[in-house]
Amino acid sequence: MDTKQIHINDYNYLLPDERIAKFPKAERDSSKLLVYRHGEVGEDIFRNLPQYLPEGALMVFNNTRVIQARMHFRKANTSGDPVGALIEIFLLEPAAPRDYELMFQQRDRCSWLCLVGNLKKWKSSPLHRDITFAGQTITVTAQYCGEQGTSHLIEFSWTGGLSFAEIIDAMGELPIPPYLNRETQESDKTTYQTVYSKIKGSVAAPTAGLHFTSRVLEALDAHGVDREEVTLHVGAGTFKPVKSETIGEHAMHTEYIAVHRRTIEKLLAHHCEAIAVGTTSVRTLESLYYMGFKVLRHPDITEEQLHVNQWEPYDILLNGKEEPLADGQKETQMTDENCSLKTVLQALLHWMDVRALNVLHSSTQIIIAPGYDYKIVKMLVTNFHQPQSTLLLLVSAFVHGDWQRIYDYALQHDFRFLSYGDSSLLIP
Repeated sequence: MDTKQIHINDYNYLLPDERIAKFPKAERDSSKLLVYRHGEVGEDIFRNLPQYLPEGALMVFNNTRVIQARMHFRKANTSGDPVGALIEIFLLEPAAPRDYELMFQQRDRCSWLCLVGNLKKWKSSPLHRDITFAGQTITVTAQYCGEQGTSHLIEFSWTGGLSFAEIIDAMGELPIPPYLNRETQESDKTTYQTVYSKIKGSVAAPTAGLHFTSRVLEALDAHGVDREEVTLHVGAGTFKPVKSETIGEHAMHTEYIAVHRRTIEKLLAHHCEAIAVGTTSVRTLESLYYMGFKVLRHPDITEEQLHVNQWEPYDILLNGKEEPLADGQKETQMTDENCSLKTVLQALLHWMDVRALNVLHSSTQIIIAPGYDYKIVKMLVTNFHQPQSTLLLLVSAFVHGDWQRIYDYALQHDFRFLSYGDSSLLIP
């Protein structure tokens, strides 16, 4: 199959607005669970998920935490009063410093790549907003620094010595998905986070994880399921529609990942197989294979060069194409015999050891669509995705094209769709 020639219209279905869950269930684990096993479709309640999983399996979760990425400022009038046009700044990814952890520790200034609403009304003058924090008035300033590709570079500065994490918690708004067609409510600050979220950085939740509760996690432990966490910071591009006729013309967004050495060791201990919670965990786990493949080919590669390009799984491995690296970097000739999954992950571990890295930080732009050969993920827990989306393509690739039967069942049996909707367990 020529994946790039896939027509996105072939992945369309009718999704009535009333089937989109505007709010979550009162009890997270009371949501419905569609179970697809080797072509058979049935249903259950999510809290019963553990009984469908093999004892001793490895389950991988994305522990990213959604930030309050939507910030609002008003232009000042000639007297300096902020009563003019409302400008919305939506944080996408850190620019300076680029590291997420360092970014949220900044105490006077930082820069982000952002989307800007009502940009035409914002000329060159900086925007100011006063907020109150612990009884003191803090002035936050936003300065427009120009276009950066499809986004805009904004420099923030502030008084009071607060961390940037405290600034966005005090003045930002949690960005719920646009298809919910409602304003963010106070309850979303809790319900739009997974119970195991830890690492701030996402602008959208890894929604497959929203169904898990302490009760379900304890049941997984009791069932002998080994749990591991990775971090992929979900970008706004997750909502980007495929507007091109074929997906070969669609540009995937880049997302930043962090994987601990322990997780790779766990994968090796579990025969390089995992159950992924959510499409974000899928993209992280599957990207590890191509990162390890690069390490085998170029032993002196850098973390930044480990970035997985959109079509790399299809072009490099299937057609033998290579990505050029910096002058002077060594290359090892690869063959089918020395790039097994175990070999690749062991090479990645060795590469980390040589650099004394406990955590691998890199990025991925991987697109998973029919024609993709899954390497690590053997079972998938995921929600029901939008028509004509790259997430639906990922699901179709996982179930070998049988997505329509799954979605027809969900539509005919009153399943709730999208971020706050119901869940599915897919076992090809």
